[in-house]
Amino acid sequence: MNAIIKKALAAVITVSFCSFGMVKAQDDESGATFNVQGDLVSSYIWRGMYQTGASFQPAFSFGIAGFSLTAWGSTDFDGYQASEGLANKEIDLTAAYTFGNSGLTLSVADLWWAGQGANKYFNFKSHETAHHFEAGLAYTLPVEKFPLSVAWYTMFAGQDKDAEGGQNYSSYVELNYPFSVKRVDLNVTCGLVPYKAPQYYTNGFAVTNVALKGTTAIKVTDSFSLPIFAQAIWNPRLEDAHLVFGFTLKP
Repeated sequence: MNAIIKKALAAVITVSFCSFGMVKAQDDESGATFNVQGDLVSSYIWRGMYQTGASFQPAFSFGIAGFSLTAWGSTDFDGYQASEGLANKEIDLTAAYTFGNSGLTLSVADLWWAGQGANKYFNFKSHETAHHFEAGLAYTLPVEKFPLSVAWYTMFAGQDKDAEGGQNYSSYVELNYPFSVKRVDLNVTCGLVPYKAPQYYTNGFAVTNVALKGTTAIKVTDSFSLPIFAQAIWNPRLEDAHLVFGFTLKP
């Protein structure tokens, strides 16, 4: 672990202890919720594909009456010192609506990962923008003992273009099954690409993300526990594998 990561890790832990209890997820009288948290991960893997090394990933969300707005970001520790190209920087904005107790959730997201120093964030011209606009539909089975969920995501606008400038409509399908063993919360993931999608380096149907994630918490004091997680990830399409460790800072 280099000096930059050591300093960043120390700063994050110090801030988390000093600020714990000052920033909280809050509910107001209208039923609205506000949540703030951040993850520190050993590497950033997205849908089975390696993005960058150790990263800090903050998130802020607001929800009310089934509707939610979420801002999520990821920044690695290279900054302007990245040895190849621009350092990783990503900002994702998502609006979602859950239809009561039906188990259905509809979402629209703006994904931007052009990198630190790329600028032009506000360029939304169809053939120039670095944004990827994606629609998603997720469904969770209404069975308490079998909470399987399936989600379909399709990029419908933005940078996801072919050589002729036409939209690729790259899609990704993911199944998740959560369960617990003693004090560890586990989740099994299977992600696949249903048809040709250059965005995922596929020429047709392919399984790109098989993962097992375990989450637990380390009790630090009577009022503070630190959630930690580890995840094993395999990408059969790219014949790649990853083991990720991280922890979450939240009220």
